[in-house]
Amino acid sequence: MKKSSDTYLGKYFFEHFPVYINRATESFDTFLHDHDFYEFAYIAEGSGFHHVGDDIHKVIKGQLCFIPIGIPHVFRPQSTNAAKHRLIVYNCVFPARVLAKLAEFVTDEACRSFIVALMNDAVDYFVLPDEEDTIEKLFLAMHREYTLIHAGAIDYIHTLLVQLLLTVQRRRSVEGGAASKTPVSFHRLLQYLDRHCTEPLTLASLAEASGWSARHLQRLFLRHTEQPFLRYLQHLRIQRSCQLLRDTPEKVSAIAESVGYKDIGTFLALFKRSVGMTPTQYRNSKSQ
Repeated sequence: MKKSSDTYLGKYFFEHFPVYINRATESFDTFLHDHDFYEFAYIAEGSGFHHVGDDIHKVIKGQLCFIPIGIPHVFRPQSTNAAKHRLIVYNCVFPARVLAKLAEFVTDEACRSFIVALMNDAVDYFVLPDEEDTIEKLFLAMHREYTLIHAGAIDYIHTLLVQLLLTVQRRRSVEGGAASKTPVSFHRLLQYLDRHCTEPLTLASLAEASGWSARHLQRLFLRHTEQPFLRYLQHLRIQRSCQLLRDTPEKVSAIAESVGYKDIGTFLALFKRSVGMTPTQYRNSKSQ
């Protein structure tokens, strides 16, 4: 690929807003370029290639790429057939002054050190997998806030960017072996529960999958959630049922089964204890 001397300047992106966020369908029309600001790019759909300097990296959905200042790069889909090979990327770009502001706000020393390293150009290009869709949710929230421009949008995006930086710093620490095993691994287990809470899960099955004993796993639930495993699982399922009651016309019995309860009586009792009203009363209260 012929290198281009194109440089994207932040003064054209941050005239009215300190952060620029977009969702782009990549093509072969964009030239290799660098920029005087930082960029996080999240692969939202499809796959393709990321040309970074003299290197070419395969990229797939669910990857986060960090592009430092002054590094020439460009994304390319697998082919010119856009219908067959799409590559869609969320871009979040911001100048050094935003990092400086966030560094003043952050109190966690590890995250602050990471931000300072970014500001000092001490962090090279890297790619991280988004194993639990945590990063994708942050990009969706940032993009929505940026495009809709609610009151307080700048502050809200700053908080989301702090969450992104914290998430990235934690992931990089885990990959480098700098983090302790238990809190990080248990955090991932909780994220797994968020996604699979409607399935027939037991403490024994989670213990076998995590490598901890059931007794130790129960201690971790009590320590980090202040609830025993079963109560925590029930809470997630009731939360999911509330969402379905609000957003769908499904029958209560169908919702109960979809969140993991084959016995409607058990579901009704748990729902009433947790929410303080029956599922039907809850649905009616949300439709008024």
